[in-house]
Amino acid sequence: MEINLLVGGPVSEWPAELLKKNDGQIWIGADRGALRLVQNGIQPAIAIGDFDSSTKEEQDLVRRNSKKIYTAKPEKDDTDTELALKIVFENFQNIDRINIFGATGGRIDHLLANLFFVLRKPFYEYADKIFIFDRFNTINFYKPGTYTIQKEKDKKYLAFVPLTSVEKLSLVDEKYRLDEKNFNFPVSLASNEFVGEKGKFSFTTGVVCVIQSKD
Repeated sequence: MEINLLVGGPVSEWPAELLKKNDGQIWIGADRGALRLVQNGIQPAIAIGDFDSSTKEEQDLVRRNSKKIYTAKPEKDDTDTELALKIVFENFQNIDRINIFGATGGRIDHLLANLFFVLRKPFYEYADKIFIFDRFNTINFYKPGTYTIQKEKDKKYLAFVPLTSVEKLSLVDEKYRLDEKNFNFPVSLASNEFVGEKGKFSFTTGVVCVIQSKD
């Protein structure tokens, strides 16, 4: 099962073509993301959020056009993304992939929270199934193993960011090679670059966040 989650942040930047790829797909809308979906003729399976930045007319529009509504308190501690994922896990089983559009937003506290939520239960179980997208970045999370990643269009820059202590991180195909390097947390890992259309890396312990970025 594949689930698409459109959250807040600069949702107006998302082209209508993306949102019209709706053939049998499951869409979840978080806060302004739910409004963006219904404005584009997509009925969210679930609409989630405090909707404190929406007008009464916009809130009514979301309520009329969503299959389910979860209303949160504005003073909640979770980001809309984290809250939406919790509700997704409660409502769906056998999830293979979750595409989160817009979760980088414009607020650094939300961005950091959305990077680190993968370390908390129940998110760790799904960490390698969560993909975060905005116009400039693609963010994936990896558990120990060996991986080959495909370079996305116009995203030649790579960042390998350990979210925990990481052992024996090897980058064999990228521009700046690493051989079984250990990283204590917290640490910032310098950006890297693709040298071809694919890149291979591996590590033995920890959780690594990989960010592909445009120039």
